[in-house]
Amino acid sequence: MRLLRSTVHPDVAAEHGKILKRIAARAIVLKGQKILLMYTQRYQDYTLPGGGLDSSESPQQGLCRELMEETGATGIRNIQAFGMYEEYRPWYKPDHDTLHMLSYCYTCEIDDTLGAAKLEDYEVNNGMSAVWVDIHQAIAHNQATIASSNKKGLSVERETFLLQQIATERLPQTVLAV
Repeated sequence: MRLLRSTVHPDVAAEHGKILKRIAARAIVLKGQKILLMYTQRYQDYTLPGGGLDSSESPQQGLCRELMEETGATGIRNIQAFGMYEEYRPWYKPDHDTLHMLSYCYTCEIDDTLGAAKLEDYEVNNGMSAVWVDIHQAIAHNQATIASSNKKGLSVERETFLLQQIATERLPQTVLAV
């Protein structure tokens, strides 16, 4: 899968220390200019549905499981690789120094109606919910969160980059009249 971006958080030491590797799968589901995202009240941001893989899962299997759990999506089909985002960021638990996160992103289609989500406790506590939102509004919202919120998580920069990449590559570009 093509590498979209590789980042190293400024707080990560050059040698990275003891590294925890985490692999995640993230879904890109578009309907025209709208995209299916997770809105998190705690961080006031939009993210792609998805999350960490279980030890026995392929990225595509993890994508389907996470998409169903977080959004209630059914009929997941036409899964196509979009790209991978790699990041090194601080890890705040004593067993590791650095988190090496690989986010494999896939486009897919789903049935029109979403079922009931099965969110984990921390997702419920953070106020996460699945929403269809105009992708450009989500980008602008995340950019405002980055600029002004002290509650933002480290993932908002990744998600905003991915949304911008999706908008550039997957949506028709509007030509302005001169």
